[in-house]
Amino acid sequence: MKHVTPLALAVTAAIACSSAQAAGFADDATASLQLRNFYFNRDFRDPGAQSKAEEWAQGFIFKAESGYTPGPLGLGVDVYAGLGIKLDSDDERAGSGLLANAYGDEGADSYSEATAAIKARLSNSVLKVGGLMPKLPIASSGDSRLLPQSFSGASLAINEIENLDIQAGQLREVNYRNSSNREDIRSTVGGASDRFNYLGGSYAFNSKNTTIGLWRAELQDVYNQNLVNLIHTQPVGDWKLGVNLAWFDSGDDGNQPLKIDHQLTSLTLSAATGPHTFRVGYQDSDGDTAFPYLAETDPYIVNYVQILDFARADEQSWQARYDLNFAALGIPGLNAFARYVTGNNFDVGGTEGKEWERDIDVSYTVQSGTFKNLALRWRNAMVRSDATRDIDENRLILSYSIALK
Repeated sequence: MKHVTPLALAVTAAIACSSAQAAGFADDATASLQLRNFYFNRDFRDPGAQSKAEEWAQGFIFKAESGYTPGPLGLGVDVYAGLGIKLDSDDERAGSGLLANAYGDEGADSYSEATAAIKARLSNSVLKVGGLMPKLPIASSGDSRLLPQSFSGASLAINEIENLDIQAGQLREVNYRNSSNREDIRSTVGGASDRFNYLGGSYAFNSKNTTIGLWRAELQDVYNQNLVNLIHTQPVGDWKLGVNLAWFDSGDDGNQPLKIDHQLTSLTLSAATGPHTFRVGYQDSDGDTAFPYLAETDPYIVNYVQILDFARADEQSWQARYDLNFAALGIPGLNAFARYVTGNNFDVGGTEGKEWERDIDVSYTVQSGTFKNLALRWRNAMVRSDATRDIDENRLILSYSIALK
């Protein structure tokens, strides 16, 4: 693939805006560079073909967002560039998702990617064309490895009515998290396509304590999907109670050999007081296939966790989670949670399968001084499953964000 530098992309965008005054374009601009050092160790607890995936890499993530040129129609540009550098890997440990490689081939010493989007604002609505990182219930780009996932396409956000957010768009290609190439968009169930269309939105009411969402999406010739979402929070004395209910209905959208007919219910109940948050979750994956979503994205389901998604055909799963914010205990910047998810009722060779995952996540961000914004995160997980290999996993992530403007 021939790479286009962020500078060239920015210049192209600037030319598109040349007929307008550029004061707001520059004055409201922001830019940042994130340094992300990532150690990944996944032990398969099996002396077989690949006993573990273990790699260490350094990432550089540059993002810049311009303001808008003055006038009724404001123009601007967003730019992203990423560079991943191998610090440690070999053929027998490759394939962690940090680097552009696979088991048996540790790959090149580095890889890079760059993209940009032209944007136009009219009133309170924004159109973007180019590189996108959507964060929507129906499609949310993943960022769980060294570099983030990005798409190319067009998006339209309409916010002309108070508390009503409408989103529409089409994604055409994807740049996966450990790749420099743009390619067709894959589904976790079925095939791939060069068109993912979506339309939907959310409306907040009841003093914004309640939000309802309706979404429709289709990965052309692979699957279509409807989503209904309800979010509610309720203060009760010193407590804040919450519920998040999502229901997905997925079906075929073409001539795929694997027929998709699937419904998934995701429910989260939460209760928070002071530094403590308690959550319980339930997920029902009802269908002849697993729940379909865009590969490497973060699906809007409660039991999509560090390793598993608990969305196999007919799988039912439950979650318990506890979060603690140590700021109230005199250590601002320190946060931790523990989570346990168990699932069953899925088929494994004619018998009922079971699986569970336990996660511990601890993060600390320096609050002031020379190393302000330096963050350290440890993510530990254990998986025991009738459908996959047993896994013990540790991720250690050191990141530092630098505001350039």
